Amino acid sequence: MATEPAGASATPLAIAVDGPAASGKGTLARRLAAEFGLSHLDTGLTFRAVAAALLNSGSDLEDADAAETAARSIDLDALDRQALSTHAIGEAASRIAVLPGVRAVLAARQRTFATQGSGAVLDGRDIGTVVLPDAAVKLYVTASPSERARRRTAEMSARGEPATYDAVLADLRRRDTRDAERAAAPLAKAADAHLLDTTGMDIETAFREAVGIVERVRAGRA
Repeated sequence: MATEPAGASATPLAIAVDGPAASGKGTLARRLAAEFGLSHLDTGLTFRAVAAALLNSGSDLEDADAAETAARSIDLDALDRQALSTHAIGEAASRIAVLPGVRAVLAARQRTFATQGSGAVLDGRDIGTVVLPDAAVKLYVTASPSERARRRTAEMSARGEPATYDAVLADLRRRDTRDAERAAAPLAKAADAHLLDTTGMDIETAFREAVGIVERVRAGRA
C-alpha cells in the first residue's frame, strides 16, 4: 500500500527500482522508502488491481477498453497487497500488462505519484526505462532464477497456496520471457541503473547495499 511521507521537500526525490519477479525489489523498495521518508508505490500492484477489477466484473482480459477504464479508476492509495497477491491475479496481470493503452494510463498515474510531496520509491519492471527515465537513483535488482523460485515458493507456501519449486521456476521463466519480449515497455535494465544481484544476500545485506548506492548517488549529485 502506498504511504505518504511526513513532510515535503522542494525537489522530490524519485528512486526507481526495477527487476524480475521475486528478486527482492519490492522488499527493498519498501525499506528504502521508510529509510528516506518517501512514499512507496509497487507498480506491479497497479496492474494486479486492474486485473482484479476485470476478473471481478467478469470482463475479458483481452478487452483493452475495459482494462483502460479500470486503470483510470483504481485508487493508488488503497492497494491491498495481500488481496492482490494471489497466483490467479498475478497471471491475469501479466496478460493485461502487454496492453499498450493500459501501460500508458498507469505510467502517467505512476509518474504523477512520484512527483508529489518529498518524492517516492517506485518498483516495477520499467520504472527506470519508461516511467521515471530521469529518476535521481535507479536500481536494477535481480537474482538467479533458482533463487527467485525458492523465494517465491516459500512465499506462496507461507500464504497457504499450493506451490512446488519446479512449477514456480517454470512459471517465473515464462513470465521473464513474456516481460522481456513484450513490445510495450519490456523488462530491461536502464543504462544508468546500478545493478544489485541479491542471489547470495540476505535481506539485511541487500538493504545495506541499496542504501549505500542511494547515498553515494545523492552525495555525488550534491
